This record gives sequence, structure tokens and C-alpha cells, in this order.
Amino acid sequence: MHIDTITTITSPDLDWQQEALCAQTGADFFFPEPGSSVREAKRICGMCAIRSTCLEYALDNDERFGVWGGLSEKERLELRRTSH
Repeated sequence: MHIDTITTITSPDLDWQQEALCAQTGADFFFPEPGSSVREAKRICGMCAIRSTCLEYALDNDERFGVWGGLSEKERLELRRTSH
């Protein structure tokens, strides 16, 4: 079977990520080794203008790893539990 048309799958609009301080800092702080401190990632998130957008994205997309919007995996899980 030959298909003449190309189907494009669009991803969600992630332009906000380019404005994020984490994009300018590097992923090491935000995806630390298990048991490592997330203090520096949270400090950077605290200064980020799009922190709430980032957290909303992480919650909507069930991000399981890393620091998103200033919250660790455990903190996001707890937030999900208490908000339902």
C-alpha cells in the first residue's frame, strides 16, 4: 500500500521552555543522581519567571523525574495526591 500524503503529528507547544532558566543552566541540577541534593535546582526555579507554567506542564504530563517548577518528584506526587 502506498500513501501519498504525509501525516504530521504535532507536539504540544513547548516554546516556553526556551525562556526557562533551566534551559540556560543545564540539566544536571534538575535531573540529579538518586539521593543527590535538589537545592540548587530549586534555587534556580525560584528565580524563574515561568516556574508556574513549568509546574503545570509537569503535572499535566505526569513527569516522573527531575525538578519541574521548583518541585521534586516526591513533592509533585504529594501535590497530586492532595489535590484529588
